[in-house]
Amino acid sequence: MNAEMLEALQALAREKGISVDALFAALADALESAYKRMPDAEEYSWVTIDPETMDIRVMAQELDEDYNPVGDEYDVTPDNFGRIAAQTARQVMTQRIREAERELKYEEYAGREGDIVTGMIQQTDARYTLLDLGRVEALLPQSEQVMFERPEPNARLKAYIVEVRKTAKGPQIVVSRTHPGLVRRLFELEVPEIADGIVEIKACAREPGHRTKIAVASNDSNVDPVGACVGARGARVRQVVTELRGEKIDIVPFSEDLPDFVMKALSPAKVKEVRLIEETGTAEVIVPDFQLSLAIGKEGQNARLAARLTGWRVDIKSETQLAQEEAYGDVDWAEGEWVVDPESGEQVWKPADGGEGVSADEWNAAESEPDEVSADEADATSTDEASEEE
Repeated sequence: MNAEMLEALQALAREKGISVDALFAALADALESAYKRMPDAEEYSWVTIDPETMDIRVMAQELDEDYNPVGDEYDVTPDNFGRIAAQTARQVMTQRIREAERELKYEEYAGREGDIVTGMIQQTDARYTLLDLGRVEALLPQSEQVMFERPEPNARLKAYIVEVRKTAKGPQIVVSRTHPGLVRRLFELEVPEIADGIVEIKACAREPGHRTKIAVASNDSNVDPVGACVGARGARVRQVVTELRGEKIDIVPFSEDLPDFVMKALSPAKVKEVRLIEETGTAEVIVPDFQLSLAIGKEGQNARLAARLTGWRVDIKSETQLAQEEAYGDVDWAEGEWVVDPESGEQVWKPADGGEGVSADEWNAAESEPDEVSADEADATSTDEASEEE
């Protein structure tokens, strides 16, 4: 009987991935709990199990008036202990095994924040999506999902672990599809040079579902960091784009020279000059007139991503705007901002107090027109000229 019990415990330990010692401890606790429910049970008692012979004993000691154990230990194992305690022990054992399983699952994922996992979509509703990771399920909240992605049941999906919580029902793993770390991890999977530390991702800025910019640098002068990330005919970056469901990715070389880094961060726009204003943390970027829209990007996206990538506030101006500011620097201009006209797609100046927007071309045309001269002023000028001739 004891040999069969030992064999059963060892098989259970292998099946559940729990150590035999942990099962012995759980069994001893279960039997102790069962004994103390019996009538006339000793107040201070415990259960011992011989791991080789499976000999189970209940030992006890006397307590003094201060509830300290005194005297020798003695055996108080009831004759019918096995039969009476079986049911209670079975229930406690089941509970302890579940607790041990939950603890193992938690330990498997604890400390893995920042890692990437692959799961199968099980359930989707307005609040969250469940991913089956095998032994556990991961929670993908709606706030961590890309707006344009529609999870399909039973589809495989990669996600970024943002948090591992310990709950009474087991570990709760919260994952994300919008975190910039997902892009970093995907490139580590696709680019061996990044995994080996030869190429580093120095910075990453992302607008999920739309566009991502990453800045890369190489620790080996013989390795081109941008080329390593792009791969032969774009094979490596294409794999990342496919996993991100078509999200555009700009890969730019990192530079310690801040003006040069800001220029590259605004790619694909061509920048003429960058002036750093350290007091305000602003990078004043000068671009040719025809590059202004490209530098700003659709709804300012390119400029925003460049600012996040470099850590500097990016202020983009065209050559015409700069010339006007230098020529009329002392003039008090009406407050407003440059915005994109939804109909023409051009950059227009929108006054803060309302009114129609004015494009740069219209502004330049108005500035180049000669001032109108009244009839009285013209007559006066003619009279003065005639007097001078006499």
